[in-house]
Amino acid sequence: MSFISHLECPQCGKVFSWKEVHHLCACSSPLLTRYDLEKAKRFMTKESLAGREASMWRYRELLPVGQGEDVVTLGEGMTPLLRAPVLGRRLGVPNLYIKDEGTNPTGTFKARGAAVGISRAKNLGVKSVAMPTAGNAGGAWSCYAARAGIKAFVAMPKDAPENAMKECILAGAELFLVDGLISDAGKFIARGVKEFGWYDASTLKEPYRIEGKKTMGFELAEQFNWKLPDVILYPCGGGVGLIGIWKAFQELEALGWISGHRPRLVAVQAEGCAPIVKAFQEGKLESEYWTGARTLAGGIRVPKALGDFLVLRAIKETAGCAVAVSDEEILAARGLVSRLEGLVICPEGAATVAALRKMRETGLVSESDRVVLLNTGTGLKYPELVEVDIPIYQPDDFPMGSDGEKPKRGPKADPRSGSGT
Repeated sequence: MSFISHLECPQCGKVFSWKEVHHLCACSSPLLTRYDLEKAKRFMTKESLAGREASMWRYRELLPVGQGEDVVTLGEGMTPLLRAPVLGRRLGVPNLYIKDEGTNPTGTFKARGAAVGISRAKNLGVKSVAMPTAGNAGGAWSCYAARAGIKAFVAMPKDAPENAMKECILAGAELFLVDGLISDAGKFIARGVKEFGWYDASTLKEPYRIEGKKTMGFELAEQFNWKLPDVILYPCGGGVGLIGIWKAFQELEALGWISGHRPRLVAVQAEGCAPIVKAFQEGKLESEYWTGARTLAGGIRVPKALGDFLVLRAIKETAGCAVAVSDEEILAARGLVSRLEGLVICPEGAATVAALRKMRETGLVSESDRVVLLNTGTGLKYPELVEVDIPIYQPDDFPMGSDGEKPKRGPKADPRSGSGT
């Protein structure tokens, strides 16, 4: 069962029925899903989670779909929370953890939002969904839509990762490549929504994607035995995951499952597209459109997030901050994590590593802090970011010295791999 009670506008407070299709409030704000937490408190306990399935649906009472035929799942959630001791010592943060979302179906945390969003769409009788994407969300929603028997229409920038394009096509989605940014893809989808009646699944234009993303917060609390970390760094494009984690901690506190301080939430962006960082530094309540957005981390190349005011609110309420890093720092961090911890992370996840280094150097993070980095996807989805020239040998050749070392004439890694860091 689910304890969902209604939808609510976080700006004007207007309430909507969760049993009907709703998108934005009349005041143009995204809607948030609310639950009867007092009732949930009477029926749920932390202990009741023991023995449940190892997926995000273990928290089904606090999701907008009960366990049953309307749940569209590929086994998403309950991703590893890994200690990163070697990387932590290198960065001066011994209590460092990485939440590895790359183990999700479709390889990224986008599976969480797609699972709940598609489940609710199916429950509401939706026949087609449409969305703009930087790549990974489109792939995830295409796969979950296929599983639900729903048609997907996806628009993405023409320079999005080729793997994401192929993922959409393999899942049977209608894919449209747009000459521009994700904001331009959004305009394309908006026209289709208006002219053809597609269900608009754009970021925060439907209220359920965030409910899937918030389960990262539930899992972190449970994996830390209900004692939250001090700092959480999140790569921020649309910011849904950060808002979701913030919302999860609010709900857990209302249930009485956690208490005390909340983690400082840190929004990490790229220097070539940092509207949230700029707004935070200027003390504004929302961001301005970022002209000429550029970064190799496509997931955070979002010039203007619809939920930017919620991101900034979450940062402020948790005494967090926003940090921008360069593409060069992202690539260097990506190589560093692979070599020190054996994790091939996505560029967006690597941005949090680079940001942590900056925060440690400036004293925003202390040696005693327990820190979590969100790696939002597997780096294996970005083969274009690592190029190596590997020679081919004949069967009788053995290009190793007597000491077991490769001679200096061996393959040289492309600097984009970060291998020299």
